[in-house]
Amino acid sequence: MLVATTRKPASDPGELFTGERATAISLTNIVVSIPPDSHRKVGEIQWPGRSPGNPQTDFVTLQVKPVLSTNAAMDWYRHHRGPKRRLLVFVHGFNNTYPDAVYRFAQISHDAGIDATPVLFTWPSRASVFDYVYDKESTNYSRFALEEMLREAAKSPDVGEVTILAHSMGSWLATEALRGMALRDKGISAKIRNVVLASPDIDVDVFRRQIIEMGPKRPHFTIFSSRNDRALALSRWLSGDVERVGAADMRPYTAELATLGISIIDTSDVKAGDPLAHNTFADSPEMVRVLGQRLSGQSLAGGEASLADQVGMAALGGARVAGAAVTAPVAVLSRANRSEFLQRIEAASAPGRKTLDY
Repeated sequence: MLVATTRKPASDPGELFTGERATAISLTNIVVSIPPDSHRKVGEIQWPGRSPGNPQTDFVTLQVKPVLSTNAAMDWYRHHRGPKRRLLVFVHGFNNTYPDAVYRFAQISHDAGIDATPVLFTWPSRASVFDYVYDKESTNYSRFALEEMLREAAKSPDVGEVTILAHSMGSWLATEALRGMALRDKGISAKIRNVVLASPDIDVDVFRRQIIEMGPKRPHFTIFSSRNDRALALSRWLSGDVERVGAADMRPYTAELATLGISIIDTSDVKAGDPLAHNTFADSPEMVRVLGQRLSGQSLAGGEASLADQVGMAALGGARVAGAAVTAPVAVLSRANRSEFLQRIEAASAPGRKTLDY
């Protein structure tokens, strides 16, 4: 995978990058070995007990090679281009070390069997539940770097389609980067077609504004939400009791906003693999079975499966298809006035409309 980071390089070469903030983005080509399927369960990461680890039983980093320039990154895209020229960009969430992010993305890419070239964007997290505010500010610190990375990737002739998968606080970073691109470039690159937000830790009112400011030619969004997400309940408490996108109940409003290109998959009835019900997008064995055995080239609504469908089904986690509420496209609404919001966002998306006063 290609790893882009705004983390500060570590003084210990074995650590690579810390949770502190760097003054410039760093790019690295990393090769990760994953144990044979006979030695692991789908959805699990086997951390090595001691360095360097056993490739038969552990996740092992086989190669770490700096990518020192934009031209070198373009060469990387060319050398790792798949037949469909698809790129999958993963943005991790709160409380992640650099190895956490690398191994989690390796696990998702391998277990989901997604036909795309993997690119990880990892931002400075101190990997502590007590550093929520620091991590949130680190996403703000990193948003232009992610925006620029996406812009450069989209320029490559070896990249035909970009899908973004973002988790938790990383969803805020991803949507901010896209909003910045839309404002600076007067639109988002047409190659960025799909965005999957798993348990997004975003204020619903802020997300509404982000969507408006992205304009009418924005990617399709798929949001995996759960009313049982305890991590987002805590985030709501820390954030002035404003509902988080990943924990909001969207079911009553699916028909109202079917034209806005934002799909919701409610996973509240899915058995969570972690105590906080916040990581079902990656750690449940059933997700790959749904993807590999039941998807079979078909999207959730029938027809040819797009990369977003595939990533979405992987992110669904431990879902049985019959138990997952897959809804029509919807958008996140304020609690105050949902019908008024529909009128406003449609007006804001009209050609030539640059601002919205409300």
